[in-house]
Amino acid sequence: MTEPDEARRFYAKLMAAHAQSADPRIEEAFASVPREAFLGPGPWTVFAGKGRFETPRADPSYIYQNVLVVLDADKGINNGEPMLHAMWLGKVAPRPGETVTHIGAGTGYYTALLARLVEPGGSVTAFELEAGLAARAEANLARYANVDVVHGDAVTDPLPPSDVIYVNAGVVAPPAAWLKALQPGGRMIFPWRPSETVGVAVVVTRRENGFACQPFMGSWFIPCVGASVAGVAARIPTRERAARTRSIWLTADKAADRTATAIFGDVWFSSRAIRADSAR
Repeated sequence: MTEPDEARRFYAKLMAAHAQSADPRIEEAFASVPREAFLGPGPWTVFAGKGRFETPRADPSYIYQNVLVVLDADKGINNGEPMLHAMWLGKVAPRPGETVTHIGAGTGYYTALLARLVEPGGSVTAFELEAGLAARAEANLARYANVDVVHGDAVTDPLPPSDVIYVNAGVVAPPAAWLKALQPGGRMIFPWRPSETVGVAVVVTRRENGFACQPFMGSWFIPCVGASVAGVAARIPTRERAARTRSIWLTADKAADRTATAIFGDVWFSSRAIRADSAR
């Protein structure tokens, strides 16, 4: 087998390529954070395609590939595909000094990458609802001085003002409080799962005149407790209408109009683009 450090450095190059970002710090982050430190003792159970396999032994080189690793088999919770997260990190572009909220931190691996990307001066608040996972994340992230792990419900608990909100659980719509927590120029990335047949990753940017929205790839995550069931009055989009979405609005600020692609209570989605403004 390849030495773990060598395997991780090569894996980091692959992840940086998938990120499609000019930021060299993405490769540095993947190279500096040992994935095995967040997975528990090996051998590990991994998913690839539709199969589940156990690594032959507890050699970290086996998990420096684009595989999901089981964290809680009974609840279907995994450490997600690194390639997907590389693309998300490239899209949301965390910067030094920024404040990040990570929703659905699991055992903290992707939290650690976010923490590296906002150094120096930045910080990460990591929410995890499952008590066992939150305890593991707190232990795993103890050496990251800029991370605060919260065992709590990000749907009902207040979020800190954030430059980046990184969501790792599927929602029918982002709660209004999440949108309000975004700082000017802030970005939120989340798995939009308005129905069982529609799953798309969306990046939202808070501009001076509204929330710009860009669906950019298919994406499936486990449902977010408290934000994964549509109300009876919801207007649920088809896959095509979801893909045409270009902005998100708070109903309190603007009533849904004929451009609406989806409506979920106090949040609605529109096919009308937000014009560019001076927000960074």
